[in-house]
Formats: sequence, C-alpha cells, structure tokens
Amino acid sequence: MADKVRIGSGAGYAGDRWEPAVELAEKGEIDFLAFECLAERTIARENLARIRDPGKGYNPLLPDRIRAVRPGCMKHGVRVITNMGAANPVKAARRVCEIANELGFSGLRAAVVLGDDVRNVVVGTPELELIETGMHLEEILPKMASVNAYLGADAILAALHTGAEVIITGRVSDLSLFLAPILYHLNWSYNDYAGLACGTVAGHLLECAGQVTGRYFADPGRKDVSGLARLGFPFADVDQKGVVEIGKVKGSGGRIDERTCAEQLLYEVHDPSCYITPDCVLDVTDVHFETTGQNRVRVVGARARARTETHKVSVGYHDGYIGMGEISYAGINSVARARLAGEVVADRLKMCGFVYEDFRTELIGMESLHGKMETQLEPYEVRLRVAGRSAFRRSVVAIGLEVETLYTNGLAGGAGATQVVRDLFAVQSVLLPRQLVNPSVRVGQLT
Repeated sequence: MADKVRIGSGAGYAGDRWEPAVELAEKGEIDFLAFECLAERTIARENLARIRDPGKGYNPLLPDRIRAVRPGCMKHGVRVITNMGAANPVKAARRVCEIANELGFSGLRAAVVLGDDVRNVVVGTPELELIETGMHLEEILPKMASVNAYLGADAILAALHTGAEVIITGRVSDLSLFLAPILYHLNWSYNDYAGLACGTVAGHLLECAGQVTGRYFADPGRKDVSGLARLGFPFADVDQKGVVEIGKVKGSGGRIDERTCAEQLLYEVHDPSCYITPDCVLDVTDVHFETTGQNRVRVVGARARARTETHKVSVGYHDGYIGMGEISYAGINSVARARLAGEVVADRLKMCGFVYEDFRTELIGMESLHGKMETQLEPYEVRLRVAGRSAFRRSVVAIGLEVETLYTNGLAGGAGATQVVRDLFAVQSVLLPRQLVNPSVRVGQLT
C-alpha cells in the first residue's frame, strides 16, 4: 500500500497548451497525468465529426499531446488518464498506440472506458424531463447529436486495474479523472466517504489546470501573477491520512496560494453544501486552506455523502445556425457611424425578407456585454458586430454579406470586415436511473 500519490493536471480544456504537461511529466515527479479536455459542446461537436468520418470523433489535439508527453511519461513511469476519447475513445486509443510505436515505445497498453453513450436508452424514454426547460425529451429528439452520461471514478478504476499505461475515456465527470487514481494508488474503498471527499476536492481543484495556478485569477495591479507566458499546471499530493496539498513544478510560472485555491474551489459550484458528482455529494462549506510553503497549499475540511441514484446525461442537439458580420470604424464620430451602419444592415435584411429568432447589433468594447450605458467615454475607434440566429443557413449567411457591402454602400471609414457562419449546438440535461448506465472497459486489440 502506497503512502501517498501525486496527480498532475495536464489540461483544463480541449484546446489547452501541452508544454506545462510536458514539464509535469519530466520534472513533476508525478505518478499520474490527467488531461481533462471535454465539455458539453465539445462532445456534441465530436459526435458530429464521427458521423462525418468514422475515424474521427476524438480530441483533434490528442496526437500532439501524446507525442509531447510520451517520452517523459515512459522515462518516469507516469500513467496517463484522459477523456480526450470524446465520442470515439476506441479510435483515440488506437491512435495513441500508433504514436507510441512511431516514437519507438512499442508494446504500449491502452484501456478504453465505454458506456457513457446512452443514446439507445434515452431514445426509448422520450418522456424524460429536460432539467433546464421542463420540456419532455421528445421535443428535441429529432435534432439530437449526442447523448452522454457522466460516468464516475468507479468506471476508471476498473480500467486502472488492467495495468494499462494509458486510460482513454469518453464523457466522465471532470474531477473523476483525478479521484480514480487517488483511490487506486492508495487502495481506498469506493464507499469510504472521507477518502471520496478529499479525492473529489483535489480533483475539483485540479480539473481546470492553470486556473488554480493563476490563469483566471490574474488581474494586473489587483491580483498580479508572474510568468503567465510559461504558466505551470498544478499537481496534488494525497497521503494515506487524507491530507491534500496542491503545488506546481519549482520554477514554473504562475502562483498557487490560498486565494487562487479559494477561487477555483467555488468555480462552477452552485451549492457549496451540495456539489453533486457521479461519485458522491461533496460539501465544501468547511473547507479552508493552509499555506505550507512557497506555491504549496494544504486543503482541509471537505466532506462527502452518498452519491445520488441517477446519472446526469447531457443531450446535445442541433439548434440552427448563427451568422455574424463585423466591421471597424475609426476617427471622429466613429460611434455614430458604426451605429448607423448597424441600422442599415438591419433594414437591408428586413427588406430582403429574412427573419431571425434572435438578432442584435452591438459595438464591441462598449455594449456587447452589458448593453448600452447612459454615460460612456467616446472611443476613437469602434467595431460593429451584427449577429443573428435562424433555423435557415441562408438567412445567417446574408448577415455577413450585408456587412461586407458596407465597404461601398455604407458609412465613411469602414474597414476590416469579416463574416462567420457556424452550426449552433445546444445542450440540455436529463437524469437517468443509475442502473440504466453500464460502463465497461476494453483493453488489448482496439480495432
């Protein structure tokens, strides 16, 4: 039985940097490296990618990350856990093995956690209620792109027990990626709520990677963070007594202290006394932090109780299209010219018979976040954005085209026009009885 375990956070979102993960693998003296790269919209996007090409559907940056960290992980015996499998974890695992062979590390064993895709179950229960709107699931079934349950640490534990060096999952709870290796390495029971509490709070602090080392914390002159360009990602030390300490590689950029940890602790937590995860219900109301050294913080006071009888399931569906056009105006009276330009575009679209579910014109940097203000300094340059949402692609394409015609049909001084059209994906959630979700592990020939 090990005395302690060290888990490194290799990524906090799908497009994150990988240099800090390399630093952790090579210099962090870690046992496990976890990459958290999956969000609700990300898995919907990757499901669509898989539909278009059965060989796709995993995180597009997976090859780059694996190539970067594999040498350090092999040298120091670091096992990798990641949800970069997204909508196609089997193909992701095959790609990881191919890359290992290309790098000269033949014989790599990868395990895949399956069972989060519950499309077939959900299609058969259209009466399920959507949490966000109270509508029935059948309202969005025809537009459905992805249906994924949040699996927990128990599914990952089964994969770790295979001895595989790399564990690839689809949709699992972010913090379960970190909880599982803690339970595994320290040989803690999945029914030990004291262990679940400290492992879950450690996972929550690590899941967003650079956020706890100062990424979102930084605010010049108010909350200064040095070395942001080479920000280090965190690790957690957890020992048999349940003591959790958060730290980072010596000499890496960023900062870890009680303030950065406190901000991350409350991130995405609606009720600090009842943070529901697939593994337990976490209570952080008595959590406090103790500084134990430079960039070292101890976490004390987390509690946990039994998990719920349901799994949260995210349902991603196509919700039309959004189109945007932007153009800049500069000089004296630029705000008035930009506002009139927006009115011209709106009138033109109306004249052409286009109708939008949502339509807006706004000046970026002045009113795009908080709307028009009563008093505001007049900038010398401003950028107009016109955006609309519709079920019809042709309608949203027209927005950017009309903005671009302002070059020769609009106000003086317009420049730098751009136009964007993209599919719009929405996500709603349902609760599925736990017995209807059946995770499994696949290891060996991943064909």
